Amino acid sequence: MIKIWSMKKNEDAAAKKKPKTSAAQIRVQKDLTELDLPSTMQTYFPDPADLLNFNLTITPDEGMYKGGAFAFSFAINPNYPHDPPKVKCTQKIYHPNVDLEGNVCLNILREDWKPVLNLNSVMVGLQYLFLEPNADDPLNKDAATEMSKNRDTFLQHVKQSMRGNTIKGISYDSVLVH
Repeated sequence: MIKIWSMKKNEDAAAKKKPKTSAAQIRVQKDLTELDLPSTMQTYFPDPADLLNFNLTITPDEGMYKGGAFAFSFAINPNYPHDPPKVKCTQKIYHPNVDLEGNVCLNILREDWKPVLNLNSVMVGLQYLFLEPNADDPLNKDAATEMSKNRDTFLQHVKQSMRGNTIKGISYDSVLVH
């Protein structure tokens, strides 16, 4: 009887040492197992034990950003899915919906977020921004204005910026896939 009691005590101690799995971790794990990413999107986990912080690379195979590889960091807070993930572009790119600090203007990351949305929704939304940039809801107002008023110059600037050139005094990161 004493041996059983002592085994139970050891099990209780081991259970207390194990970190509890948060609701956010459970939901993220579910979202990740349900991901159905096309070949143009790749996730990377710098720390495989940390599912709440990871990277996504988008390599559009059509549109004006074709030929580039665009990296985003995802930081999921403990209140996910009630709060959207924090998503930042880790490169300086010329895009109407991404500012020079890497902030992304995607409605489902702000006012249109709902807990029923998942990581796949966000990733598809990000990819869509490269296929159809939205000049009506910009973070980079110069790029948006140029896209609306002079599309040819905008396209030229996109291509130049993807090569890592400087546009209007701002140096951009080379994002071309070699």
